[in-house]
Amino acid sequence: MRIPRRTARRTVATAAALAVVLPLSACGGASGGGGGADASGKVEGSITFQTWNLRANFKPYFTGLIAEFEKKHPGTEVKWVDQPAEGYADKLSADAAGGTLPDVVNVSPDLLAPLAKAGLALDLDQAAAKYEKEYLPGAWAGHRIPGLEGTYAFPWYLNTGPLFYNKRLFEEAGLDAEKPPTTYDELFEQSLRIAGKSKGRIATLASIPTIEDFGRYGVPLMNEEGTAFTFNDAKGVELLTRYKELYDAKALDPQALTATPESSGKKFLTQAVAMNPGSALDLEKFRKQAPALYENIGITEQISNTGKDNMYVMGVMVNARTEHTPAAVAFAHFVTDAPRQMEFAKQVAIFPSTAGSLDDPYFTKEDGTDATRVRIAAAESLKTAVNYTPVLMSEQMKTELRNAVARALQGKESPKEALDNAVKACNRLLKQS
Repeated sequence: MRIPRRTARRTVATAAALAVVLPLSACGGASGGGGGADASGKVEGSITFQTWNLRANFKPYFTGLIAEFEKKHPGTEVKWVDQPAEGYADKLSADAAGGTLPDVVNVSPDLLAPLAKAGLALDLDQAAAKYEKEYLPGAWAGHRIPGLEGTYAFPWYLNTGPLFYNKRLFEEAGLDAEKPPTTYDELFEQSLRIAGKSKGRIATLASIPTIEDFGRYGVPLMNEEGTAFTFNDAKGVELLTRYKELYDAKALDPQALTATPESSGKKFLTQAVAMNPGSALDLEKFRKQAPALYENIGITEQISNTGKDNMYVMGVMVNARTEHTPAAVAFAHFVTDAPRQMEFAKQVAIFPSTAGSLDDPYFTKEDGTDATRVRIAAAESLKTAVNYTPVLMSEQMKTELRNAVARALQGKESPKEALDNAVKACNRLLKQS
């Protein structure tokens, strides 16, 4: 299943432009990596901090944060620039090519990868290794780039989402509504049961498997060097084969091939499917628009064979060529440390990446509200979650996989043929970048 809502994670153009421009303009060399410039000197100087579509809603938070940092470190000045969501990748590409990349930059892993490969991202494992223990292991690892040694951004905010399920539909199929599926074996078994009992009227799922599903199933997605995709191995073929069984039995909604997060949500709202990912905003919508559904809502963890949920992670990168490395590293750490992340998390529906923060009562103590129910469920899963989406996988590559899955479900290609073709296409695109 897909977690479609990435609260505070803006969807923008992919890093394709970066991947094309940077090898021609940067001087990082074939091995990439920004090295480990010395960050131990005096914290001083003027640096520029760039965020990604945050000024409109969070200007007081960031101006206060900057003022606090400058007071803590006399002799520093932080100039804050905020770029719109539209064209953010292009803006990074232009700055990288022109040598005007800010000192501290808000990035997602897919945008970070080409910058790190071009030698423009500072390797924190060398320059700031002392801070690693302050962050969740999965979040710190989320900014490692296949084929490179090192970690290239401080983890910032995280997001994920639990699954909603309709207890009534499970009960009508003779299943224990208090024991929803947590593994893919359980999911497939119970989905077929629900479809069979309802004579194909009720599907359990409304969307096709994505790369995150392959990851949670335990499929190796790329080789260790980051030079080739591998999700067409036997385990990947097994997953797609089992989804084909669901599709044929109408346990996967027939419209899943063209479904959007919105259409999948509507299917769940009208009780045509039994499970769907979502957020606290959805729960409030159910309460107002579908009280009968709301009364039967269950909240459970993501389906996973690995025991680890999927997380979406945002980061803060330090420009390897900054003239003020100590100040840039100190500020990037300051933005992402536990106190600042907790304060930010209470202003927007995101989660801190710092170790221990998710044990705060804000993420553990029920208060009877829907928002808190979902927040607690998501926070618990994030403690051990990982970012399954390969950082080198572009939107175009995801489309290749999506199309291959559709061909297999429709019987136009076997699961193995479809995944073999998808891997070939993705590896070709990988080489082009």
